[in-house]
Amino acid sequence: MTPFVLAATEAQQSFATFHTPPWVWVAFVAFVSVLLLIDVLLVHRRPHVISFKEAAIESAVWIAIGLSFTIVILMWQGGQAAGEYLAGYLIEKSLSVDNVFVWAVILSYFAVPAEFQFRVLFWGIFGALVLRAVFIFTGVALIERFDWILYVFGAFLLYTAWKISRHEDVEVHPEQNPVLKIVRKVIPSTTEYDGQKLFIRVSGRLLATPLFAVLVLIESTDVVFAVDSIPAILAVSHEPFIVFSSNAFAILGLRALYFLLAGMAGRFRYLNVGLGVILAFVGVKMLIHSWVHVPIWLSLTVIAVTLTVAVVASNRADKRDAEAAPGST
Repeated sequence: MTPFVLAATEAQQSFATFHTPPWVWVAFVAFVSVLLLIDVLLVHRRPHVISFKEAAIESAVWIAIGLSFTIVILMWQGGQAAGEYLAGYLIEKSLSVDNVFVWAVILSYFAVPAEFQFRVLFWGIFGALVLRAVFIFTGVALIERFDWILYVFGAFLLYTAWKISRHEDVEVHPEQNPVLKIVRKVIPSTTEYDGQKLFIRVSGRLLATPLFAVLVLIESTDVVFAVDSIPAILAVSHEPFIVFSSNAFAILGLRALYFLLAGMAGRFRYLNVGLGVILAFVGVKMLIHSWVHVPIWLSLTVIAVTLTVAVVASNRADKRDAEAAPGST
């Protein structure tokens, strides 16, 4: 065996690998489904405007659930697997912040009433889970079959890191989205909202409400974000269950995070730079995987420190601007 192949094999073995019985997958999907049903049928049974306090409490609950699952992985498969899950969760959670701000642009463009925003985001999350599952299993299959695909992912992440750090991917123009244009041409639609309904019947004719167009646009933009986030998570784990579960728990709390951060798009001015650093790190990790093994604890440290520095630096910059503003004391 050549040194190159040997190094590649050792790098592959450095990731956690284990067999996940079908019943575990069924149990996990059932658990996620129960969480979604509780959220939509009990917590948000009636349409209402979600307050900042309510969003903060729900965000804390979802984050607590996501982080607590690290303990489940730890007790089931050990420290390496738990570290990979936590790294994947933090990567997806941090990259999802941009997704939240894109949602804000879309919902504002369509003037979606505040009390109906939760329901359309609920279906958006449901669709995102299905799409992510497809992306994840496809990505893992490609890595297992073609080891060189990691170099493609790594190079793509470096390119994405450069774009994000330069804020070149934050502008969104819903009216220019090709998927939305196709939907409006193919599906008969109305310009009026009718509560939380995606479709209504008028004079015997089934019409899509603007809320359906919003849902389609949210799903199409999530595909774009998945193209960035899935390769990033595959840099820290190749185990399908770890990748999917970390993705699922990070996504489940996005609705609450949206209502918490939607009005704070300008508060984290250095977050994109931090995300760029994280993506660049995992991109380099992929490119050197055949020669250098980057331990999971180092990945976790880089992710956590980078996010902390970005948030703290943003808050300090906001404070300096407020103190320097005319009329400040």
